[in-house]
Amino acid sequence: VVEAWLAGLAGFSNWRVRNQPCFSASSSARFTMPVARSAAGAVTRADADAARAVVVLQGRDGNFSAGFDLRVFQQGPDESRRMVYMGAMLIKRFLSFPHPILTVCAGHAYPMGAFLMLSADSRIGTAGPWRIGMNETAIGLTVPHFAVELARHRLAAPGFASVNAATLYAPEDAVRVGYLDRAVDAAQLESSVETEIARLKTLDRSAFAGTKARVNEAAIRAISAAIETELGEPASAGR
Repeated sequence: VVEAWLAGLAGFSNWRVRNQPCFSASSSARFTMPVARSAAGAVTRADADAARAVVVLQGRDGNFSAGFDLRVFQQGPDESRRMVYMGAMLIKRFLSFPHPILTVCAGHAYPMGAFLMLSADSRIGTAGPWRIGMNETAIGLTVPHFAVELARHRLAAPGFASVNAATLYAPEDAVRVGYLDRAVDAAQLESSVETEIARLKTLDRSAFAGTKARVNEAAIRAISAAIETELGEPASAGR
């Protein structure tokens, strides 16, 4: 059985697939275009490796993801659109991925980090002084249309309504509005993750893939339309 660990998305530590490091980044925990390419490649390899793959995205303690790299936004509209496009396509890929994806959040998760959790099949967090959510309007950004559709798909009504207000939630409240499925004590995190991986591996994979496709079908259509309308396919998106 292959277990694909993608530990440290967006620069926390490194990506691992079958315990082989395939990506290392800075300690900034920002989502960048190299991170997006590495993530897409990692899940593709996990898909090809085995029919029983489970993908785990786990950030370092204290910071799951600081979101899109704001320095790229300062480089102008073309670079900004390219980065958001790649993030949006990664979310779409996760929603359509035929194997279970588990996110493990032991810290802060700002916009792109929140998007990644909302695109996963199972989300575990740790209790602590962390903040989770979509805070774009507090930092002068309009929430991308694809992210609005993702939030509409996954968040409870109060959480979706609060996107306008850039509300960030403590882990326990993040469970209530839908960013997390559960928040556990830090001492219980490792065992909780192992238990959930074991549970996900017991699922009939054909039934899982078929059901996931049905559950996410409308959201994927809406996100695809949002990407086409708002972002198109920026030049050199794959560079």
